[in-house]
Amino acid sequence: MAESPSSKAGSSDGHKPAIESGSVIIKKYANRRLYNTETSSYITLDHLATMTRDGRDFQVFDARSGEDITRSVLTQIVMEEESTGQTMLPVPFLRQIIAMYGDSMQSMVPHYLEASMAAFAENQNKFRDAALKPFEQLAKQNLALFQAAAGMLTSARPVMPPQPTAPTVPAPTSDSELSALKAQLAALQARLDGIAKG
Repeated sequence: MAESPSSKAGSSDGHKPAIESGSVIIKKYANRRLYNTETSSYITLDHLATMTRDGRDFQVFDARSGEDITRSVLTQIVMEEESTGQTMLPVPFLRQIIAMYGDSMQSMVPHYLEASMAAFAENQNKFRDAALKPFEQLAKQNLALFQAAAGMLTSARPVMPPQPTAPTVPAPTSDSELSALKAQLAALQARLDGIAKG
């Protein structure tokens, strides 16, 4: 007899799996459908991904056996995300993870990865601030330049183009220079007179 969605997760031998306090219980049926016991509705892996991003804790149980299959479902969500092209897991990292299975250090890897991701999440806001700070500084500089240019345009008066002026002859500064100019003019006049007579 098939189990109804409203029944509690549990195994056939009466042993109930550990349910974390505050976790939403999700049941997975043989037809691969997921049932959210909190909202009494069927959901998809996308819903679970959204719940994860929103910080909602959930546990997924096999509806028939009552086995906690949260890890495999989360892994499935990661694989779905990776297949969309927005990859976060580089190939060398995946190779290293696979190589660690069966290694004597395998038991340390989950703790190391968990601690690393916890540290990253703790510093996530700092990383974002550090990444955005140069752009914020550039935006402030651009705004300051724009405001300065706008101020110059609004306060500037029309400037008339310079008018052409007649060339000026520098005035002599001493009596000797004046006498020399007179002598040069007299010499030129004499030449002109000679040309005219000739």
